[in-house]
Amino acid sequence: MYKNLLVATDGSKLSDKAVTHAIALAQAVGAKMTAFYAAPDFPLPAYADGVVYEPVSRKEYAKLAAADAAKVLETVAAKASSAGIECATAFTIAAAPWEAILAAAKKHKSDLIVMA
Repeated sequence: MYKNLLVATDGSKLSDKAVTHAIALAQAVGAKMTAFYAAPDFPLPAYADGVVYEPVSRKEYAKLAAADAAKVLETVAAKASSAGIECATAFTIAAAPWEAILAAAKKHKSDLIVMA
């Protein structure tokens, strides 16, 4: 049956329900899990009076996104671990989360995607 589930999460209460379901499903079928977080794309700079305003650099934004992803994914990994499920984590910055989720499923050889 299923061997590796990809659970897409953003840390919201609704996606927490998907995580809970993915863990229960993984337990039932003896699968492992990959928790995945797609961070929003770098915000476009604002222009005013010929001046470009970027609140943070792309490099700084990538660090902030990685920190946010780590918080969300660590929670999922801890829940999975306490349920006896092997859980890898992954994240990316993406303009289109659905494309990132599909790419992650392919990359991690997932045979089922669980999401809210």
